[in-house]
Amino acid sequence: MKLTDYLKDRGMAYLIFGVTWALVLIFLYAFHVQFEAVIIVSVLLFLGAAAAELWNFRRKKNWYDKLMQDLEQLDQKYLLSEMTEEPEHYEGKLLYDVMQETNRSMCEHIGEYRRETTAFREYIELWVHEIKLPVASLQLMCHNDGNTKYAEQLRRIDDYIENALYYARSRNAEKDYIIKPVSLQRVFTDTAIKNRAELQERDISLHTEDLDVEVMTDAKWLIFILGQLMNNSMKYDATEISVRAEDTPEQTVLHFRDNGIGIPEKDLPHIFDKTFTGENGRTHAKSTGMGLYIVRQLCTKLGHGVAAASVQGEYTEISITFGKNELYQVE
Repeated sequence: MKLTDYLKDRGMAYLIFGVTWALVLIFLYAFHVQFEAVIIVSVLLFLGAAAAELWNFRRKKNWYDKLMQDLEQLDQKYLLSEMTEEPEHYEGKLLYDVMQETNRSMCEHIGEYRRETTAFREYIELWVHEIKLPVASLQLMCHNDGNTKYAEQLRRIDDYIENALYYARSRNAEKDYIIKPVSLQRVFTDTAIKNRAELQERDISLHTEDLDVEVMTDAKWLIFILGQLMNNSMKYDATEISVRAEDTPEQTVLHFRDNGIGIPEKDLPHIFDKTFTGENGRTHAKSTGMGLYIVRQLCTKLGHGVAAASVQGEYTEISITFGKNELYQVE
């Protein structure tokens, strides 16, 4: 709170005081009061007014300065009312009461929103589990009949359903995962088996290197992440997928690389953005722009880093970084 701003805000009060003082001078002059008495009265009035204004300014300045300091330091600005103490001056008390009331209203609104969101997410999860049963039955029927045309479309439907499930869970992933040592070789093998039919149909070769390491993660979520990367490779004409692990005392980096059509340089910084499809998604294959977005969300929740590198027409490489700490020992 600046003194100049305070004085400007009090300008009208000072104008009224000046007019009143002028009227007092006229009144004293009319009664032929001695000049010395007029000076003494004027000085007393000005000293009293200045002292009152200084006291009022100091107490307001202390409270408002602390209010602004707390606001600047907070990452979540809406928590300001929780850190604010009730002031002594009436104007500040009014503002304090307004802040407390708005905070209570916001908390009630957020609570209602969370309940609605939780109910909707639970419904989506239930719907996904229910719809997977008839889809799985249809896939089995197509397999028994040898109908690969319908089986491929059912597999795509199943992938989209799984995306919806993991997207619904990604906002609260910490409630649905267990972090423990997981073998990268085992996880990649399970992912490959899950996508075996399409890999064989597209004649895509797999190459692995140095995957005999363990990382701290959740196996189920990592299988989904690798499955998304593998689906992208198949979608964008890869004929070879290479996966290798780079293990150091500080971290383990999993490099997932394919020789597909690659990503244009201008699109590369945005591939993890929500609903971003880019040039490839518009011209080469139908894309929702959600796959890599969910991958990044899950990696963030699991504490993993994720990055991409690509040269259009040559390769695309997604790197997932698994951190280590003093409690984790490599066997």
